[in-house]
Amino acid sequence: METDLKRESGNKRKMERKGKRKYVKSKTKACVESISSDAQQQQHQMDTDSEYAAEKNNHSQVDVDSGIETMEVDDSDRIEHKRKRDASIGSEATETQVLNSIIRIFLVSWREQRDPGTLHIPCLAEAFNEKEKDYKEIINQIVMETLHLIYSSPENLIDSLKTAVDGVSPVRSYSSSPCSISPLMSPEHEERKFTSKIQPQKRKEVELINYLLDCYERVAFEERTSPKKSSIPPLNNVLSIARLSCVHHTALVLQGTLFENRSETASLFLLPYLLSHNLPRGFLSLLVSTLPDRESLNKIFVPIIHRLSQLISCQSLDTDDYKEPLSVLSELCEIKWDNCRPICSLMVSQSNWLPKVMRKTTGLEMEKLTLLGPFLSLSVFVGDNVKVVEKYFSNHLLTPDNARLIFQTLQHGLEYARTEQYKIIHAVLVNSESRDAAIGLLEKFIDGNSKKSQIQVDERYVAGDGFMLNLLTVLQMLAIKISLDKVDLYYPYHPNCRVDISSESCMKCTSQESEEWRTELAKTKNWQDPKFSTECFFLTLHCHHISILPLSRKYQRHLVIIRNLNRAIEELESSEAQWKDSPVASRNKESLEKWKAQVKKLQKSKLCANAGLLDESLLRRCLQFYGVVADYLLKMADPENEGNNLPLPQVTDKAFAALPEFYLEDIADFLLFVLHYKSEVLGSDPSVNQLVRMLIVFVCSPSYFNNPYLVAKLVEVLFVISPNFQPRTAKLSEMLLSHPLALNYMVPALMQFYTDIETTGASSEFYDKFTIRYHISIIFKTMWMIPSHQKKIIEEAQKGKQFVKFVNMLMNDTTFLLDESLDCLKRIHEMQEFQDNEAEWDALSREEQNSRQRQLSMDERQCKSYLTLATETVEMFHYLTEQIIGPFLMPELADRLAAMLNFNLQQLCGSKCKNLKVKNPDKYGWEPKKLLDRLTDIYLHLDSSDEFAAAIANDERSYRKILFDDAISRIQRARIKTDRDIEQFRKLQEKVEAIVVQKQRAEIDFGEIPDEFKDPLMDTLMNDPVLLPSGTIMDRPIILRHLLNSQTDPFNRQVLTEEQLVPATHLKEKIQTWMAHKLNSKKSDP
Repeated sequence: METDLKRESGNKRKMERKGKRKYVKSKTKACVESISSDAQQQQHQMDTDSEYAAEKNNHSQVDVDSGIETMEVDDSDRIEHKRKRDASIGSEATETQVLNSIIRIFLVSWREQRDPGTLHIPCLAEAFNEKEKDYKEIINQIVMETLHLIYSSPENLIDSLKTAVDGVSPVRSYSSSPCSISPLMSPEHEERKFTSKIQPQKRKEVELINYLLDCYERVAFEERTSPKKSSIPPLNNVLSIARLSCVHHTALVLQGTLFENRSETASLFLLPYLLSHNLPRGFLSLLVSTLPDRESLNKIFVPIIHRLSQLISCQSLDTDDYKEPLSVLSELCEIKWDNCRPICSLMVSQSNWLPKVMRKTTGLEMEKLTLLGPFLSLSVFVGDNVKVVEKYFSNHLLTPDNARLIFQTLQHGLEYARTEQYKIIHAVLVNSESRDAAIGLLEKFIDGNSKKSQIQVDERYVAGDGFMLNLLTVLQMLAIKISLDKVDLYYPYHPNCRVDISSESCMKCTSQESEEWRTELAKTKNWQDPKFSTECFFLTLHCHHISILPLSRKYQRHLVIIRNLNRAIEELESSEAQWKDSPVASRNKESLEKWKAQVKKLQKSKLCANAGLLDESLLRRCLQFYGVVADYLLKMADPENEGNNLPLPQVTDKAFAALPEFYLEDIADFLLFVLHYKSEVLGSDPSVNQLVRMLIVFVCSPSYFNNPYLVAKLVEVLFVISPNFQPRTAKLSEMLLSHPLALNYMVPALMQFYTDIETTGASSEFYDKFTIRYHISIIFKTMWMIPSHQKKIIEEAQKGKQFVKFVNMLMNDTTFLLDESLDCLKRIHEMQEFQDNEAEWDALSREEQNSRQRQLSMDERQCKSYLTLATETVEMFHYLTEQIIGPFLMPELADRLAAMLNFNLQQLCGSKCKNLKVKNPDKYGWEPKKLLDRLTDIYLHLDSSDEFAAAIANDERSYRKILFDDAISRIQRARIKTDRDIEQFRKLQEKVEAIVVQKQRAEIDFGEIPDEFKDPLMDTLMNDPVLLPSGTIMDRPIILRHLLNSQTDPFNRQVLTEEQLVPATHLKEKIQTWMAHKLNSKKSDP
């Protein structure tokens, strides 16, 4: 009875095993066939090629001497013969060795007496004992049987095997014994390590994956252990089949189709291995390449890619956790198969590659909802993520050295992230199936954030600053090797252009003119489909416009806010004694606390911005790209010479005129930002030469632009480069001013612009011109120190008209600025004296005191600004009159120049000069002794003829003999002049006084002057009357003086030039006859 039960039980177990094998075979038949086919095809081709090549030299050579070919044998016979020969010398693995390799790889055995580190699978005995062994069938049967055992076992069988072989000392050898090497514990086979954040789940599927990966690695170990045997059949075929089998079955596990209990998220079991980078070499590529169809690829990798996107969206630069998702996606995108990158093609097919978004919030949604958006969102800016500032900048005692180290850490992290981002997008672009989708995504990223270029932008509707800088860097890396020769220069006007310039202000034409020209161009030009190099170049150009430039403006605005808050805090704290006992004390204290908290917050934001924006690598890439843009603009402006010669063609090419002016303005803004905050970037970069040439050409060609402020911004760049503004740019200034084009054309161009900027059309033109002219004066100051440029300035002065206009504007500005400066000083003096009188000051109400204090602060700021501008204009007069005299003494200038000098000398030395005395004069840049020294120097420089003395004498408003006496007295007390200079100044006074006396006598002689002899504007006797086109007659010096300021008829405002003036010869003769008659009459009177 007992025997029957045992027999029945045994039969039952045997039937179960047969049922399992039947299920396994039916479930994996397609997979097995695929593996067999792949392995056979790949290995057979490799074997045949290598063996045939090796044998061909021995058996198929031509006998050159006899002309008779040696006999060739059949390929199969030759291969069989080779195998036998190799086996005889021990190169080819024996059948036993092959079987033992299989046992070591898969840790299985069918024998009762087996190695403790293997699984016992008795059903394999039949397959192993067959005379003609089908290794493909054997390997796949082994894998499926083993996987089924692991899956159905309540315990972890592989861990049990590892425990069983603990203590085994592996021997690196190749033997016929399957136990000669312990494959689990071999020195080549280390336990996988995972990141602490994401660990593999405790699931049976994970055990299966671990087993298959171990088997895959053991295949490689077998190859390394016996390189000769594993490189030829039959062992190399078997190893290839084993490797493919591991990959195919892993794919089945990840698809959740290997067993009946399917898992929809099975592919995510692979994620911990990917993030920890512990998959065997080549496994991932083989996995992708062996998937039979797109559906299988999607099943495995779509969940992984979306999970990576979710992971990266939660990461920040405060830790290194962001690196794994980025590097994994980058690695996946790099996988190639059959001239395709399958993962890239898969990514662009996803619905969230380029989702439909709301128009108003396009920019923000493109960052948050697209597949790649989270990967590009890593940022150090406070507005994007507060984790960085909380970790790195919460310490109030941060030293400069510590801050520098933090900046370097964050910038290195950003550079790593941006390199990986570039790899991802570059892979999608080089893959032909996904290229158009990738370019379309980049286009939408830029178009959706176009509002970021506006002065006022709602940050809720656009992507973050970090996202935009990351996108910019990726585009820069893509464009860095693009040659301008490969770019279609007319692309902005292309019908299929991906950047919209229709609403942008043009360089030199109106919107209507631009539209008409583009319509005409579309009819005549034969457009070609734009290439990637062209699209990439212009997408990168427009990306700069909405990323680095808006961010630099925001950075500077924050600095102004910090400065203003600190000033407000300082002013309120300094006046605490006045309000601490008043009703507003609590409100003021509350304001102080609020402002200080704002400053602290803004300072932390500034530190983050320093790390993200003042990144030398980022700024250098911008500089290099803008160097290419500079060449592009010069090519468009001057297609023939490409800006190598000046002047540019008189007629502006429409292709240049219709370009957006921000193409040039952005370069100027970027250079200004870099010069102010990171000038070392401009060191020895080759692109600086391109930018310098562009600056010179366009500063010397203001007629190529509608907007004078665009040229003014280029002039500002030259000003900031000047060593008189910041000495650290001396080398750059030298390179710019020594350029041949600058030597020949810069001086006249700047003089012309100095006068042209008088009118700009803007409501603020009156005050704008002073700042622009101040910039030019600093540039001239630098140029005057260079002999070649000084010579050019003197040459321009000798030419006449242009220099006279320039000097006229210089006088106008000096007069206004000195007047305003001295008036401000007087108001400051009065207020300071009033405050010193405590009785009067305390008698005022609190509101009145605060009001006067605010007015004083405003006067102080204005005074400093006006004095800065005035000092430079006087300084320019000073050095110009040292070498140039004639133009200053021309009739239309001499009288006004003398009057200006006399008036300001009166302010400094007259009876009311005490009103200019203020506390802390250095605070405003007020140096009265230096100003007096410069003014008296100008008198001495021009004292070369009687003309200047006569001009001084003509000034009836300010000139008095006592004025020069006071001036001499103050000069002597201040010791600012040599005795020789004082003596020369005294002689000038004597000369002027003599002319005054003579002039007074002459005026008495003429008596009443007829109206027809008087100038209608100044009511003075005309000496050189001229007829205007309107019919009015004026004195030439007076009308010429007017034309220097305005090219119009003073009576009807019509355009008027000097060439239109006609000498009134008949009237002049009448005046001279009348004057002679009057003089003779006086002489004949007793």
